[in-house]
Amino acid sequence: MMSSSLNSAALSSIDDKTRNELMSFVQAEQAKSKVQTAIHGYTDLCFKKCNKDKPITSAKLDLQEEQCLMNCLNRFLDTHIKVVEALQNK
Repeated sequence: MMSSSLNSAALSSIDDKTRNELMSFVQAEQAKSKVQTAIHGYTDLCFKKCNKDKPITSAKLDLQEEQCLMNCLNRFLDTHIKVVEALQNK
């Protein structure tokens, strides 16, 4: 999806090499954004799971919260890797 400021007229006025480089850059940035959004979502999900809606009384995680978050996020990463591997094998 292109930004409204990156319209067809603007793209048609540049050479093919520059257009391809620009499109590659935009696609890479979109991919980064998707990864950041996913990480944010899973971090939020894991924090809610591990915090269990108890009030935050300290700026630091206690040992139980830290271990829970590490396990939750590692489980997400392991699952993500398995899904990617399965998709690549098809």
